[in-house]
Amino acid sequence: MFYKPWGNISHLKYKNMNILILCTGNSCRSQMAHGFLQSFNPNINVYSAGTEASGKLNQKAVEVMQEIGIDISGHTSDSVEKYLNDKWDYVITVCGGANETCPAFMGDVKHRLHMGFDDPSHTIGTDEFIMSEFHRVRDEIKTTFYQFYVEQIKPQV
Repeated sequence: MFYKPWGNISHLKYKNMNILILCTGNSCRSQMAHGFLQSFNPNINVYSAGTEASGKLNQKAVEVMQEIGIDISGHTSDSVEKYLNDKWDYVITVCGGANETCPAFMGDVKHRLHMGFDDPSHTIGTDEFIMSEFHRVRDEIKTTFYQFYVEQIKPQV
């Protein structure tokens, strides 16, 4: 199915579908999810943002994605405000459990979803344990977003 571009999305490279992945800092989980979803289909528009964007990527997230051949080093940590006036097919929050407040997105959205993941950037312990948490969360994000892609996105593009 072909979607016509709508709204003020001149800065978006419109192809088929617009997806925004939202977290708090936009430095780790949302960036990994962004990288995975874009790798599943380069013809969809995937963006990520944060309500308190850190302005930089978590280097451990960049490293664990690079290990599996996905380069997110060129991504930017953007504020959600950059995307509030755009229309989205999906906005997906990826914040974790009870210790975190998930951001709300008040823009024009067809489907709002939540896919919660622990934040590996808050892991305390040995370097080996910290990296094992980054690998665990990366793999959980891959599995969850691939299932989402196959069940929800692929049938529409």
